[in-house]
Amino acid sequence: MSASSIHQLIESCGFCRASEVEALQTMKTGMTNRSYAFFVKGNRYIIRIPGEGTDRLINRAQEYAVYRAIAPLKISETVHYFDPVTGIKIASYLTDAHVCDSGNWEKVAKCIAALRGFHSNRLHVAHSFDLWERLDFYESLWEGESSIYADYDKTKRAILSLKQFIDERPKDVCLCHIDAVPDNFLFVHDTNGAEQIKLIDWEYAGMQDPHLDIAMFIIYAMFDREEAEKLIDLYFIDGCDKLTRMKVHCYIAVSGLVWSNWCEFKRHCGVEFGAYTQRQYDYAREYSEIFFREYREVFGRDYV
Repeated sequence: MSASSIHQLIESCGFCRASEVEALQTMKTGMTNRSYAFFVKGNRYIIRIPGEGTDRLINRAQEYAVYRAIAPLKISETVHYFDPVTGIKIASYLTDAHVCDSGNWEKVAKCIAALRGFHSNRLHVAHSFDLWERLDFYESLWEGESSIYADYDKTKRAILSLKQFIDERPKDVCLCHIDAVPDNFLFVHDTNGAEQIKLIDWEYAGMQDPHLDIAMFIIYAMFDREEAEKLIDLYFIDGCDKLTRMKVHCYIAVSGLVWSNWCEFKRHCGVEFGAYTQRQYDYAREYSEIFFREYREVFGRDYV
């Protein structure tokens, strides 16, 4: 979009006059949206404009409900305008913020503590994030085209078989971020200079098992097996029993295929994510096999 059209878009939101917008700057384009920073009367803001195909991926009314639910926690950015139809959002710009470096385990530990703290609030909204529905939905967006992976059908059968084990495990369902990935944890400082962690981008948030958020962090960080187990241990400060760990491994596998399918749809829209796409599919294959091995070790029989 041209600078003038963005100025006009900001004015159409009733936020300010187009002539008051200064120093418009294109921010890093995300996997779902385009964002632009700008100043109005000395204060800096950021406008989010949904990207290609996003209207088919995100329910903006549900996202709006999430922002209303989390507002009292002040865990995210301050939102000044949100259109629950288009998804256009204007929020205060978080100055001098930096995202979590997934290679810095001191920072990672702080993010996981913040995530665990958020889960402890046990917030509730009227919608859920259904892994299985999303898996099929993203595939349906291919509109009959085949997967780029030759063994997709085999992998999908393995993933679908995990549902029974997941369903049988105990869950303390609450509002979860779903996209709780390193890039969505921002380190900022308050007016007194104290470090705070903000969690942004709540587009996929909904009611779910909090342990799914652990898996999401792992697969976006593209952690290897050792790093994944280390992250699980960071979340479960009182220890993680074997069956719960196996459930998290299942979530890693299922989530990998969910986002692989998402990436395949975005590919049809002309948007490529390179190594990230392949790694998500690899998680589906790798961690379904890890679970099957673990199941044999624990129960002395094959998982069926």
